[in-house]
Amino acid sequence: MTSPPAGTDGSAASGHVRLPVYEGLVRELGDVLAETREVAERTERQLRQVLPVRPHTRPAPAPAPR
Repeated sequence: MTSPPAGTDGSAASGHVRLPVYEGLVRELGDVLAETREVAERTERQLRQVLPVRPHTRPAPAPAPR
C-alpha cells in the first residue's frame, strides 16, 4: 500500500485527508458525527448536574455467589 501524495490539497502534508464521499454525505444529510458529539457532550453535562461524581470512590464489589 502506498502513502497518499503530499500537497496543499488537503492531503497527508497538511495532516488532513480529504474524504469526498463523506464530504458529499455531510452536504446532503448534515454532519451526523458532529451532531452526535454535541448531543453526547450536552447529555454528559446534564448528568453531571444530576448525578454527583466522586472521582476517588469506587463502587462496592458485588457480593460473591454462595
